[in-house]
Amino acid sequence: MTERTRVLIVDDHPMVAEGIEAILESYDDIAVVGVLGTGQEAVDRFEAMDPDVILLDLNMPGLGGLSATELMLERRPETRILILSMHDRPEYISTGLSHGAKGYILKDVPTDEIKTAIDAVMAGEQYLCTGAEGRLKPRIADGREPLTTREQTILLQLAQGKSNKEVALALDISVRTVETHRKNIRRKLGISSTAGLTRYAMEHGVLQGTGV
Repeated sequence: MTERTRVLIVDDHPMVAEGIEAILESYDDIAVVGVLGTGQEAVDRFEAMDPDVILLDLNMPGLGGLSATELMLERRPETRILILSMHDRPEYISTGLSHGAKGYILKDVPTDEIKTAIDAVMAGEQYLCTGAEGRLKPRIADGREPLTTREQTILLQLAQGKSNKEVALALDISVRTVETHRKNIRRKLGISSTAGLTRYAMEHGVLQGTGV
């Protein structure tokens, strides 16, 4: 028997979450391991639930979907997160993907498309539902990937001259996580030196109001 894909649903609207759960439970190759109502719950409990895929609402009270995505990927980078949202504006979609989500699905898609999306990310692919893909195409202009909120925070720390270890202590994360973020920042900005990162931070207002 094929091993079932373990799915965690995170949405603060119980009717939506229960509807998705009922749909997914109808598939023999999917097991819903939990339904949570907040981003903070997801961050606190997802490792114990050990999902293969997380269906995550974008807008939730308290810790939102984007911040939850970043925090979960810091703890377990291999986690596959699918953003599930009613927002089809391109900035929402591109920001979700830049934060590490593997796909973006609008809540009004046909139910079988959610299953298609899960299968796609399990196969290592990125998935955008038709509506999201159409909205995003015009935005792919300069090709530069935006920095996530956490990457901007780390850029600020690095631009202030802090070492990886000092940044790790300040943000309560591992040195390895800082190194990974630093590598991603350099790749996205096309900047290899610390001086270059500092100059970028000054030119783009990252250091404003910090006394640097």
